[in-house]
Parts: sequence; structure tokens; C-alpha cells
Amino acid sequence: MADGRIVTIAQQKGGSGKTTLAANLAVAWARAGHSVALVDTDPQGSLGRWFMTRIEGQAAPDLEFSTSSAWGVGYETRKLAGSHDFVVVDTPPKADSDLRPGLRAADLVIVPVASSHVDLWATEGVLDLARREGKPALLVLNRARAGTRLGAEVAEAARALEATVAETALAHRVVYAETLGQGLGAIEAPRSRAREEVTALAAEVARHL
Repeated sequence: MADGRIVTIAQQKGGSGKTTLAANLAVAWARAGHSVALVDTDPQGSLGRWFMTRIEGQAAPDLEFSTSSAWGVGYETRKLAGSHDFVVVDTPPKADSDLRPGLRAADLVIVPVASSHVDLWATEGVLDLARREGKPALLVLNRARAGTRLGAEVAEAARALEATVAETALAHRVVYAETLGQGLGAIEAPRSRAREEVTALAAEVARHL
């Protein structure tokens, strides 16, 4: 890629899986041979803790990491996009003016939606802000439970929000939490169906860019 593409992951509701999604997309792209940078704007710093855990076991880090205030994210992402194929931005769980700089910097906004109506309701504010900034948004169903009535209802309601819903969903699997705590991506876990999900999702997001 000539210029790096910036992906901002945003969701008003906490616990939706933003950090999990950011880490897994970054690892998938890095393992596919791309240069990837992460930017954490969430004061909780979960992505930073994951990254520090990751580099403790590496001779040479395969990702670059940076932190930024909400208002400095535009500068930071532009700088990193000049030297990386992908820049992935993790944001705090809110949908207000503090989130706008991260959305404004993005080429694509990814909104994770866990399999509950509460999570789905929380996406409307983020989608509205993305529309105001003129940025395309992609809903990703996270912790999806295939074959359940609730899962089907949430997927149907998501499609009714006039937003694009990713064809690839991440299922409710323990491996996502386990690998995150180890500084890994699920794609790095042996014998896990999550590897196929993450690989497919990373490819699908790249097509939207």
C-alpha cells in the first residue's frame, strides 16, 4: 500500500470487544506481511497492556504502538500512516465530542456489536457521529452465538440500522479472552476455529478500505 489506511474501532458501550478486535486485526495483518501500528486513545490502556505483554516474549516486535489523547489522534495517525500499511485506533467507550477526532482521522470506522440488544442500541450514537464526519462504518458482530434466537434477532436488527454489517462474525469463544491475556491474537492459537474467523474478517475489512 502506498499510504497507510486508518481504521478506528469505536463503540459507546464498554465491554463490546473493541480492544479484542483491534488486537486481532493488527496481528492478522502483521502475519500476512503488512506493517501495522496501533494507537490507544482509551485512558484504561487495555490495548497498551496487551502490547507490552506481547513484546515481552518477542525478540523483535512485529507491531508499532503509540498512545494519544483524543485531540492528538489526527496528528499521530497521519504520522504513522506515512510508514505503515494499517493504523488501528482503539477508542474509549463513549460517543461524544471526544470521539470525533478519532472518527475524523479514519478511513473506516468499525463498530463491534456483542450479541445483545443493549449493545445494538449503543451503536446508534457512534453511527450518527460517523455519518456526521462523512466516514463509512462497518458493524462487526462479536461474541455471536450461532443458531440462537437472540443472535438472529441482533443480526437482523443490525442490518436494519442502515449500516453495512460484516459478513464475518466473531463467535463467542474462550480463546479470544485467553489469547488477549497472553499478548497474542486468536490467529496464533493452535487448533482454533477462531483463526479462520479472524483471517476472514481481516481480509473483509481490507476490502472495505
